[in-house]
Amino acid sequence: MSAAPPPVPLHRRLVAELLGTALLVAVVVGSGVAAQQLSPDDVGLQLLENSTATVLGLAVLIVIFGPVSGAHFNPVVSAADWVLGRRAGTGLTGVEVGTYTVAQTTGAIAGAVLANVMFDIEVTELSGTERAGSNLLIAEVVATAGLVTLVFALARTGRGPLAAPAVGAYIGAAYWFTASTSFANPAVTIGRIFSDTFAGIDPASVPGFVAAQLVGGLTGIALVRYLFPDVEAAAGDVVVPRITTPAESTPRSTR
Repeated sequence: MSAAPPPVPLHRRLVAELLGTALLVAVVVGSGVAAQQLSPDDVGLQLLENSTATVLGLAVLIVIFGPVSGAHFNPVVSAADWVLGRRAGTGLTGVEVGTYTVAQTTGAIAGAVLANVMFDIEVTELSGTERAGSNLLIAEVVATAGLVTLVFALARTGRGPLAAPAVGAYIGAAYWFTASTSFANPAVTIGRIFSDTFAGIDPASVPGFVAAQLVGGLTGIALVRYLFPDVEAAAGDVVVPRITTPAESTPRSTR
């Protein structure tokens, strides 16, 4: 009988979350810059190019980092994992949510700076792209609620391996059906402050977006609990099941 794989230490999971979020933002921002350069007079084509790169890049990043950290890349997903898993003793602990959030936000900022460097853009300029209006905030609630519902529904029904194409497809679709182009991620929203490009967001718009995303996360939690009453048992398998030993997968008594 082969030995069970060792649990993934927290420090390794944090590096995976940092790198994954950094590369995700680099894909979003970098493809946005490339789209502006390649199609300067066609905003619709720019959005198509940007969304296509994001779909493909996100799917690949989930495949790479999912077995290590779960490939959350999103503080709302990590927080929902903690909220839903508390009763069953599954998912992240409160401390892990905090450290995941720091890693994700740091990675998002680094990813925006990396994209700026690759495209020879001034790295100290903040975005001047205003994204204000109740319609955009409603769009962020919808986008985030849908994302949370999707990833926990996949985990609950044992379809975690479909997370890469499914989450990529959802975000790609949400680029087009939401007025905000579906940020749906507080860390990514903060990271995009640091790129004065097609994909950026000005600092004044960030608090509203983050608040809307938190509301969307709570809405998604409520919806997935209603649709899947025993979803708590699957919280540890979001977005992609991590490598664990039987000991690590035992429900925790301390949260």
